[in-house]
Amino acid sequence: MTQQSLRAWWWAKQGLDGSLIGKTAREALLRAGWSRSVGGANPYMSVFARTGAPRASIDAEAGNLQIQELPSARGCTHVLPAEDFALGLGVAQGSGAETEIVNAKRFLGVTDEELGRLAEATLRALEAGPLDPKQIKDAVGGAARSLGEEGKKRGINSTLPLVLGRLQIEGSIRRVPIEGRLDRQRYRYALWRPNPLAGFGLSREEAFTELGRRYFSWIGPASLGHFQWFSGLGVKAASEALNPLGLVPVAEGTDLVGFPSDVDALRSFAPPKDPVYNLVASLDSVLLLRRDLASLLDEEDSGRETATATELSPISGLQDLYSNAILDRGRLIGLWEFEPSSGTIAWTCFVERNDALKAEVARTEAFIRDQLEDCRSFSLDSPESRKPRIANLRLLADREAAPVR
Repeated sequence: MTQQSLRAWWWAKQGLDGSLIGKTAREALLRAGWSRSVGGANPYMSVFARTGAPRASIDAEAGNLQIQELPSARGCTHVLPAEDFALGLGVAQGSGAETEIVNAKRFLGVTDEELGRLAEATLRALEAGPLDPKQIKDAVGGAARSLGEEGKKRGINSTLPLVLGRLQIEGSIRRVPIEGRLDRQRYRYALWRPNPLAGFGLSREEAFTELGRRYFSWIGPASLGHFQWFSGLGVKAASEALNPLGLVPVAEGTDLVGFPSDVDALRSFAPPKDPVYNLVASLDSVLLLRRDLASLLDEEDSGRETATATELSPISGLQDLYSNAILDRGRLIGLWEFEPSSGTIAWTCFVERNDALKAEVARTEAFIRDQLEDCRSFSLDSPESRKPRIANLRLLADREAAPVR
C-alpha cells in the first residue's frame, strides 16, 4: 500500500472519481459527508465537483428540504442530507449556541427564565410564517433585550441570537436563506414541523458512535485524532464512540484505522492510471474531514509554497489551505482563486499544464462566473480581501514553465 494509492482511495471514496456524476446534492452529501457552510461557496462547489449539478437544482433541493444548513458537528453549521438532519442536531447538543448561553449567563446576567420567555415569544411570532431577525425582534418586543457594551465585547449583542441558536439546535426552527442561496448569510427563520429530533432515540454516546460510522464511511481509513477533531470530542470520548465500530488498523506502524471491509478493499485498490482533475473549495470534505494536507502532497511537493492571506508560506506547515485546491486522483497539485473582476480563475500548479487540466479549470470557471458570480471561502471573504492571495498565486504561476492566467 502506497501513499499514492491511499490518496486515490480517499478521493474515490469521496465521490470525486466521477461515480456521482448526475446524482443529486443529497446523494452527494450522503456519500462524501456534511459540507461545511460559513457563508461561502463550499456547498455549491462540493456538489458541483462531484455531480456537475447546476446551482438551480441544488437550491431546489434546499427549498424542498432534501438538504438543509444546520448546526451539527462541533456545533458548526454544515449542509446535511435529509437522512442526517436528526443525527446532525443530536451531536450538536451542548455545543455552539449552548456554549454561548453558558458564557452569557456567567458574564452578562442572562437567566434561563428570560431565555425561556423569549423562546416562547419567538415560536409564537413564527406561527405566522418565516421572519428575519429584525422582524422577530419587532414581534417579540421586550422579551428580547440588549446586552450592552459588555455584550458587544463578548460578541453577543442581545439575547435574541442566543435563543435563535438554541431553537435551531433543538430542531424547533430552521434557517431559510432569504435569497434561496447557500452562499449567503442572510436568513429568515421558520418553524420546523415535524421537528427532526422527534423520535430520535439515540443517547449522546450512541449519536457519536453513529457519527463515527458515517465519518469512516466518508473518509476512512483515518486516525482517532482525525475523528476527534471533526467530532469535537476529547480523546477518551472519541475512543469510546469508535469502540463499537470494530475498526482495524490499515497496517502495522500506522495510526490509520478503518472498517475491515474497507481495509481489505484498499489492499487490492489500484488508482486510475491517467490523471483525473478536480477543482475543489478549501473547505471541501476531502480536505476538511481529516485536515492532513501533508498526506495529499507528493514528497517532492512538500517544500512548495501557498498563498496565505498576505504572503507565501510552506504548504507542509499548514492544516488548512488559504486558497482552493486542484487535485489529481487525490494528490494536491495546485491552488486557485476566482477573480470576479475578470470572471476568471487565477491558478498555479505543481505539474505540467495539459489540455485536460485546462478544460477542468475552464469548466469550473464557467460554473462560478455564470451561476455563482463569485466563490467566497467564507462570509468575510471578498474580492478586495482576496487580491493579495490572487497576486501571490500569480507570482507562483510565474515560476511555472506554462503561461500565467
